[in-house]
Amino acid sequence: MIASMTGYARAQGADDRRRWVWEARSVNGRNLEIRCRVPQGFDRLENPSRTAVGGKLKRGNVSLTLTLTSERQSSPLRINRPLLAELASLVEEVRKSTGAAAPSADGLLRVRGVIEEEEEGGQTEEQLAVLDKALTATLDEVLKALVAARAAEGKALAKVIDGHVDEIEGLCKRAAERALAQIGTVRSRFESQLAELMGRVPQLSEERFAQEVALLVGKADVREELDRLAAHIAQARTLPAEARTDNPVGRKFDFLCQEFNREANTLCSKSADIELTRIGIDLKGAVERMREQVQNVE
Repeated sequence: MIASMTGYARAQGADDRRRWVWEARSVNGRNLEIRCRVPQGFDRLENPSRTAVGGKLKRGNVSLTLTLTSERQSSPLRINRPLLAELASLVEEVRKSTGAAAPSADGLLRVRGVIEEEEEGGQTEEQLAVLDKALTATLDEVLKALVAARAAEGKALAKVIDGHVDEIEGLCKRAAERALAQIGTVRSRFESQLAELMGRVPQLSEERFAQEVALLVGKADVREELDRLAAHIAQARTLPAEARTDNPVGRKFDFLCQEFNREANTLCSKSADIELTRIGIDLKGAVERMREQVQNVE
């Protein structure tokens, strides 16, 4: 079954010192794009998190966010003095070169990283390893939930796409019936153009005459386009069954929509009947509606 690229999931965990929440959101995208946001001091988790996402998803824009909350009523704070000293030096340099007023102490303290919680700094390597393992386990939970959410969305999406394929198939049947009905119109036009060719002075050579006749016949015959449309419909029916985690079919569906549109355009250009042209235009509209839905398929 196909999977959608749209989904949301949330998973949480806790230990005796803190609580945490992983949130994962995904929307459609041409490739797999991952944005990972973690609290300061947990940058070490970014690359493993990206790798974990890449192991479960192949396409989509994915946003992954980790939020931690201390269980303590008040966490001890400390000033990152090396960073504060560096900021003060830079501020003085800018003030001398531009004459701008120096920021207040409040302004400096609001810079990210100047004030830190001492909580994680006092932990041993073993404690940090235990914490990372717990955070990774919750990350695995949220990714599994995201995959399930995308699969559920994909199930609903498959029904919508199948409805569009039904509409396209119905229009193709109408086009085939109308193509038979337009034979009289085509014959009349062909006889008129043939008489014009025969009456030319000087007369056309036999070879040129055969080429012109073949061209007239080819312009009026839409059977080849209808056959290709039927083949595309059959492929659209089977593509969802081919979808697997390691074989997403979204790109194939997108390419198939381009082929549908190509045949619909040719059908309209060959049409010698107003009603067949209208059917061709309706067919192009149905293909476009399906293409909009296909953009969400992984």
